[in-house]
Amino acid sequence: MIPTIPSLDALQASLSSCRRCADAGYFIGSTPISTLNAGAIFMTVGQAPGRHEAEVTHKPFSGPAGKRLFRWLAQAGFDEAEFRTTQAMVAITRCYPGPHPAGRGDRVPTRAEQALCAPWLAAELALIRPRVLIPIGGLAIGKFLGTDTTMTDLIGERFEREGRLIVPLPHPSGASQWFNAPDNKVRLGRALEILAELRET
Repeated sequence: MIPTIPSLDALQASLSSCRRCADAGYFIGSTPISTLNAGAIFMTVGQAPGRHEAEVTHKPFSGPAGKRLFRWLAQAGFDEAEFRTTQAMVAITRCYPGPHPAGRGDRVPTRAEQALCAPWLAAELALIRPRVLIPIGGLAIGKFLGTDTTMTDLIGERFEREGRLIVPLPHPSGASQWFNAPDNKVRLGRALEILAELRET
């Protein structure tokens, strides 16, 4: 259910006090992290904040993965500082979920955690109404485009769902090597070309 929230300021205030996952017994490694700007045309949607975001910057995609993401976005003509102050950056879950049990990367939020956090994303989409969604990584891509198709089939293409354009990107984390394969570099390049075109329209 989408919570009835009248403004982005009210949403931010409600989100900052959210304790849904903690009350359900899940590890929470930070307070909620997101960047919301009224009138944003583009909205990136990641998996969850990382350790650097939780412990140092408290800003989405501001660690090593974020540096790579903004190198990609720069190829599409986006300036990081301008993007952060004019667009929206959110995630499927908003708090750092802790390290992956295997020791590489971060823990993937459970389906239950994703469900607990889902109303925030729904409210943000309703309030901001971005024209272009950029889901980043498998979890976010699955949220908007389904889980029955691989990244290889999706990245480098544009889709339309519920009146919004969707341009998926791979996750820029060092834990992912998908974007290093030559054919996938071509797919990523096509995705960035699409974003560049959308930026100009």
